[in-house]
Amino acid sequence: MRPALEVADIFRMHGPAWRAANAGHVSLAQLKVMSAIETCRTAALGGHVEGCEDCGHRRIAYNSCRNRHCPKCQGAAAREWLAAREADLLPVGYFHVVFTVPAEIADIALHNKAVVYDLLFRVAAETMLIIAADPRHLGARIGVTAVLHTWGSAMTHHPHIHMIVPGGGISRDAERWVPSRAGFLLPVRVLAKLFRRLLLANLQQLQATGRLRFFGDQRGLNDSRAFLRYLAPLRKKRWVVYSKPPFSGPQAVLAYLSRYTHRVAISNHRLIAFDEAGVTFRYKDYRREAADRQRTMTLSPDEFIRRFLLHVLPKGFHRIRHYGLFASAGHKANLARARELLAVPAPAEAKEAPSPPDPRPPCPCCGGRMVVIEIFGRAARARAPPSSPACTGTPVS
Repeated sequence: MRPALEVADIFRMHGPAWRAANAGHVSLAQLKVMSAIETCRTAALGGHVEGCEDCGHRRIAYNSCRNRHCPKCQGAAAREWLAAREADLLPVGYFHVVFTVPAEIADIALHNKAVVYDLLFRVAAETMLIIAADPRHLGARIGVTAVLHTWGSAMTHHPHIHMIVPGGGISRDAERWVPSRAGFLLPVRVLAKLFRRLLLANLQQLQATGRLRFFGDQRGLNDSRAFLRYLAPLRKKRWVVYSKPPFSGPQAVLAYLSRYTHRVAISNHRLIAFDEAGVTFRYKDYRREAADRQRTMTLSPDEFIRRFLLHVLPKGFHRIRHYGLFASAGHKANLARARELLAVPAPAEAKEAPSPPDPRPPCPCCGGRMVVIEIFGRAARARAPPSSPACTGTPVS
């Protein structure tokens, strides 16, 4: 069911004025995202006409933009991704680990997205793999699936890495499965300290080699000594790594992944109103007690669009990555060895791929099966369905 209000509605109504007011300060990638969302499931992208095989009722369905930042297009992408990942799950508890960075690092990332976001992935994964391999902790090779989120609940810029990690790993000699302790994976304070040290060292190297760019109020950070002074307080600041208790089973892992892997800055279902007061939406205030976290916020249309576009990722940037046992080069062999050590059978391979479920909703009049009877291209107009409200007619052949 279509929500009463969508991000696309806000972009269509206020986008042209916003683009005109911000001409020269909006990237091509951001403009493409706006255009994709505005035209998603409209005649501009083409579509098809469906007809009911039983009563002849017709309806028009428009194509999706399939942009990864579009709130309407991520559900199908998530389902496809999850179907491919389901066979990779091991019969062990899985932990949810989150790596966050101080606001000072987020400020650097805002104008250096590709470089710093990539660094966050690499350093967070390296931290997990190093501490897990330490005999004083787990002493094993682990697998990590990592997802980048760049937003807080109010769409502010808040880059952080979510990880799904099985509770255990393969021993260094590959001869046994090393399980984690019940309800505990790795010490978060140890993880946080190593993450802080590695990230700051890598940031310093990136700045020294000219791979970081600074503008406006941050322009002075192009000087190496100023940059070191900027980082100095962060070496003593406590960084936060959070590890949640393990999930209750593989299905719970899949349910989690479906919520996180293909999420965008704000879903259409969080939008409440768009009127003279601005855009009102729901968000969570994590500074409050759990029972009182659900709040509402109203932003001007300009600010709403600005915040949404903060989270447009660089072209070609992968926001879901796999490390350790799950790294693409050897993940099949590693998973096979893990199942062997856990004494569990490999998932049965389907002899024949099942037919995908019909994505088209049934006929709203009689519940019959809808079939495509006409396809039309971009910006073309479909022939209008019969104007009579009665659901009568000759069945579609």
